[in-house]
Amino acid sequence: MVSAALVAAGLLFAQNASAQESYQRGPAPTNSSIEAARGPFATSQVSVSRLAATGFGGGDIYYPTDTSQGTFGVVAIAPGFTAYRSSMAWLAQRLATQGFVVFNIDTLTTSDQPDSRGRQLLAALDQVTRDSRVTSRIDASRQAVIGHSMGGGGTLEASKSRPGLQAAIPLTPWDTTKSFSGNQVPTLVVGAQADTVAPAASHAQPFYRSLPSSPGKAYLELRSASHFAPNSSNTTIAKYSLSWLKLFLDNDERYRQFLCPGPTSDPAVSGYSSTCASFTP
Repeated sequence: MVSAALVAAGLLFAQNASAQESYQRGPAPTNSSIEAARGPFATSQVSVSRLAATGFGGGDIYYPTDTSQGTFGVVAIAPGFTAYRSSMAWLAQRLATQGFVVFNIDTLTTSDQPDSRGRQLLAALDQVTRDSRVTSRIDASRQAVIGHSMGGGGTLEASKSRPGLQAAIPLTPWDTTKSFSGNQVPTLVVGAQADTVAPAASHAQPFYRSLPSSPGKAYLELRSASHFAPNSSNTTIAKYSLSWLKLFLDNDERYRQFLCPGPTSDPAVSGYSSTCASFTP
């Protein structure tokens, strides 16, 4: 007869094995491949109209068409104050070609505050994972959020309310809340050295410092960049966002090399800090 202790040990082993399962998608990465404007996957696009959206303002879903790789993790992206989804379309499309289903959304109004944007990001994730046009492409157990400005504050708010998310990336984030010490989602905070709208010293940096070290956090500052750097194609934002999603959403250890020790000699980066030793995908 198997003892209860052995059964418990077996269950713990199975849980740990599951937690460490890797979802590698695509070829082994190189610096050139993560900087490329397009990844290895062909993609398609479907849209959700504002009238068909529940709890957010509609959006565009970009997804890999390759059915040989299995399913893909899903990412929701929110724009900043007064902005529309068009401002983040470049990043949504680029990440989809690297092996993610990406839902680039509009908010209910362009003046929605970060807490509202956080709820809308989560509503978008809930809806896209039920959308019959793309459900066969999505692994609904692997979800992440990205946002710019107030949308970046929204990613922190979403992570606070849904600790089961696998990754969050606030880009030049803005929020009146400065402490997110209870957040348990691996978070890459991207600040901009010349940001005068949400100065890094009073937004991105305090957000980063407030986050717990485990399961992982990093702070990347864009040299000489403005608050609006995320609104146009930016190789630095794309390559490190991709690496963060691959490591934490896909558990793909092949991408750790780009985050640990990180971009210490990248001329586009004015500062980088992380808790690499605590990274636990």
